[in-house]
Amino acid sequence: MNEFYYFIRNILLPPLLEGTLVTIKLIILSIPMGFILGVLIAVGRVYGNKIISALCTVYVIFFRGTPLLVQLFILYYGLPSVGIFFSPFAAAVIGFILCSCAYHSEYIRGALQSIKSGQMMAAEALGMTRLKAILYIILPQALRRAIPGCSNEIIYLVKYSSLAFMVTCVELTGAGKIIASRYFAYTEVFLVIGVIYLLMVSVVTKLLNMLERKLEIPGLG
Repeated sequence: MNEFYYFIRNILLPPLLEGTLVTIKLIILSIPMGFILGVLIAVGRVYGNKIISALCTVYVIFFRGTPLLVQLFILYYGLPSVGIFFSPFAAAVIGFILCSCAYHSEYIRGALQSIKSGQMMAAEALGMTRLKAILYIILPQALRRAIPGCSNEIIYLVKYSSLAFMVTCVELTGAGKIIASRYFAYTEVFLVIGVIYLLMVSVVTKLLNMLERKLEIPGLG
């Protein structure tokens, strides 16, 4: 029993904590950029001209229709063949942002289309430009409605951040796999990893629930 506690405390936890910090950095960088780009793509699809809408649609089709792992491989292993190089961490962040953006855009697009068209007509009748109407009238309502769907995508991002190890970015899962391979302690290592991911997802879920309650539309709950 003493050997087990020694293994957990002195051998397993230090590299897992370092990997957890890398995972947190990946998440913190990917979430806001993915969401912001998702808003832009959604607005482009709904309110852009035919060319912009078509380009945004092709973007979403590609990044939703191909596995994230393939996208990461293209960024890290494929692009160097044309002279574009990314560090493992940068490739992982870019891949997460591009993929997450596509999913966010679908939730936000649905929310934008749920706003009655009469609101845009009323805003323009009051002298607002189309852009101002989108920014100040349509988008604030749509974002509130999109929060539950976008929250799911953020939680997915926390979990599929583990794919960063496939492009040699040693995050939580990668650090655990190295230790498990070295000491042949796969059960113990991945149980601890599962608990850490559960804690991270629980914290993120709690924060998102607080945000949803704060921004909920009065009277509609």
